Amino acid sequence: MKGMLKTQRRLASRLFGVGEKKVWLDPAKFKEIKEAITAEDVKGLVKKGFISEKKSAGQSRARARLFAMKKRRGHRTGVGSRKGKKNARTNFQWIDKVKALRNELFKERTAGKIDKKQFRVMYTKVKGNAFHSVNHMRNYIEEMKKS
Repeated sequence: MKGMLKTQRRLASRLFGVGEKKVWLDPAKFKEIKEAITAEDVKGLVKKGFISEKKSAGQSRARARLFAMKKRRGHRTGVGSRKGKKNARTNFQWIDKVKALRNELFKERTAGKIDKKQFRVMYTKVKGNAFHSVNHMRNYIEEMKKS
């Protein structure tokens, strides 16, 4: 039965713009579909719902999660997967450093080692890339206390 409707399947696939495997033909309406020999006939059957396009399968959430997990572990980050220049990809290092510095600043403020005004000055210095590590910032706070 499937081979007998090859022309109709081909016409429908061209109409939908998909492959022939993605075309669904209603098995209950075999005789009506068999009589359709022109593209116009097939269009009429599509309107009636006897012929339709199968949904294309997307990427499952499990596969997407697996892909994300591999990216986190450093897999799939080779030369062929990279887009953009090297210095465009190094922004993440700066983000990690700033987060660490800001977390340390909040800890220092809650511990009472610095007051609100000092905190605000230090916060802007962190944003301006004045410190290259958490240890460097701690040393700066110690020097600030001495003077």
